[in-house]
Amino acid sequence: MSIWWSLHLRREAASVPLARRFLLGTMESAGVDPDISFDLSLALSEACANAVEHGGEQRSANDLVAPGDCDPWDAWDSWSEQSGTASGQYWVTAYLDGEKCRIEVADSGPGFPARRVLRTAEQPHAQQPPAHQPQQLPPLSAEDGRGLCLIEQLADHVHFANRPGRGAVVSFDKVLKWREGALLMVS
Repeated sequence: MSIWWSLHLRREAASVPLARRFLLGTMESAGVDPDISFDLSLALSEACANAVEHGGEQRSANDLVAPGDCDPWDAWDSWSEQSGTASGQYWVTAYLDGEKCRIEVADSGPGFPARRVLRTAEQPHAQQPPAHQPQQLPPLSAEDGRGLCLIEQLADHVHFANRPGRGAVVSFDKVLKWREGALLMVS
């Protein structure tokens, strides 16, 4: 038995815990070990937060509608107006299949500034291409910049890619451990 789902989300901070809870609920129902579920949900939160912050054009304060300035029944229309462009949304896809979970988060932003390479658990320090410098951790006083490094530490395989003219995608996977009598392992 396999589980696959995809979410199309607004680039808003509130979408990050929604995606995380959706993943945790799926994994709990399937019988995935809680430690593995936690690692993947934290990595997903970091990838979603990155998509929300960097995944499209930033709107100015003049473009935002103040709460109460619109009819609540117009929410559907405002969704299509504000996020009808690709810059107002991002996508999360998760696949749980037997022994592995793969998660992809795609946005429509400018992409990653520097090329990143695939890292695997078997080769934690894969040989870097000559043009690529190793990822430097941000200073402890920095307010951001640790998310991609954290994803690399929590997942078994990680890939960061730019889709020219269409944004960036972060994909990562992890080998799953199962609770005894797990739903997916019963099949």
